[in-house]
Amino acid sequence: MDNRIKRVRYNARRRSGNVGDSPGLIVVPEGALTPHIAVFSYNKDELITSEGKDIKVILSQLKKCDNHTHWIKINGLGDAQLIEQIGVHLNINPLVLEDIANIHQRPKFDEYEDYVFSTSRIVHFNSEDELVNHQFSSIVKDNLIISFEEDHKEYFEAVKARLKAGKGAIRTAGPSYMCYALTDTIIDTYFILLAQIGDKLDSIEDKVYNDADKSIMFNSQQIKRTLIIIRRASWPERDKINDMIRSESVLIPPEVKLFLRDAYDHCIQAMDLIENYKEVTSSIIDLYLSMVSNRMNEIMKVLTIISVIFIPLTFIAGIYGMNFSRQDDKGHVLPDNMPELYWHHGYIYAIVFMFLIAIVQVVVFWKKGWFNKL
Repeated sequence: MDNRIKRVRYNARRRSGNVGDSPGLIVVPEGALTPHIAVFSYNKDELITSEGKDIKVILSQLKKCDNHTHWIKINGLGDAQLIEQIGVHLNINPLVLEDIANIHQRPKFDEYEDYVFSTSRIVHFNSEDELVNHQFSSIVKDNLIISFEEDHKEYFEAVKARLKAGKGAIRTAGPSYMCYALTDTIIDTYFILLAQIGDKLDSIEDKVYNDADKSIMFNSQQIKRTLIIIRRASWPERDKINDMIRSESVLIPPEVKLFLRDAYDHCIQAMDLIENYKEVTSSIIDLYLSMVSNRMNEIMKVLTIISVIFIPLTFIAGIYGMNFSRQDDKGHVLPDNMPELYWHHGYIYAIVFMFLIAIVQVVVFWKKGWFNKL
C-alpha cells in the first residue's frame, strides 16, 4: 500500500475580480465548469425529477409541480447569466449571488426577509490523493432549496437515495430539512476524511519505529497542513449550525432545529478528532527529530571515543616525528636531542607503549559503561 501523501491542493484558482469592483458583481471563477441542473420535486406521495442546463428546466418544473417541495441542484458555476436569472426570478440579493460565485467563502448562515442563505466547505481527497476544498452554497426560500456546487462530482448520493426511497421525514419536513440533510452529509465527509488521515498516521507511526527516514517528517507536515484546512472548514461550520439553531426565521422550524443540534454534536466530534490528530502529528514529528538527534549523539559519541583513544597515540607519534639531529654539523653528540632514536628496539618499545595506552583507555571506558550505550 502506497502511503505517500502528495502536496495539498487548496483551491488553486485565485480570487476572481479586481480590487474595487462594485459589490454584488458576479464574476465567474477561472476554470469554472458548465452548470448542470437537476430538479427534484417531491411530496409525501411522489418524486418528480428533471435535468437540464438552463433556467427553463427550473421554471417548467416549478410551474408543473406547484404543490411540491423542490430541490434545485446546480453543479458548476460557469454561467453568470444563469445565476443572475435565478436571482431575478427569486428576488435574491446581489450580494448573495456574488458570494455564490466567490468560491473562497467561509461557512456562514445569513438571514434575509423571505429566505436564508448558507455556505459550507466540501473537503475530500480526490483520486490522486490530493486534498480538494470546494464551496457549497444553498438558498432556502418558501417551498424550495437551491444548492450550488463547484464541480460535477456527486457528493449527495445518499441524500438522493433517501429521497427516492421516501422513508423518514425527508419528503415531508420541507426545504429546511433538506438543508440540514445536505449539511449533515458534508460533516459526515469530514469523518471519512479524518478516518483516512488516521490510517495514514498509523502507517507513519509504524514506520517511525521500524524504518524511519526523512519522508516521515514530510508526510507528517502534509497531514498537519491538511488538518489545518479541515479545521478552517469545521470551526466556522459549527458556528453556522449554531446560528441556524438560534435563528428565529420561520424557514427553520423547531422540528428541524432538533436535527440541527445532532449535526452540531457531530461537528464538535469532528473538531475534537482534528485536534487529537494534530497533536499526534506534532508528536510524530517531535519523536522523529528526537530519534535523529539521539542517533547523531550516538555517532558523535563513537567518534569521540575513537578520538580520545588516538589523541595520546598521535601525541607520541608527533613527538618522535620531529627528528631532531643527534649530532651537530661538527660531529659533536647532542645528548638532549632524543636519545631514544638510537635505541636498538626503540620502535618496538614505542608501538608497545602506544598499544598499552589504547588498551588502558578501552578498559576504563568499558568499566564506565560507555560501550553498553552505543
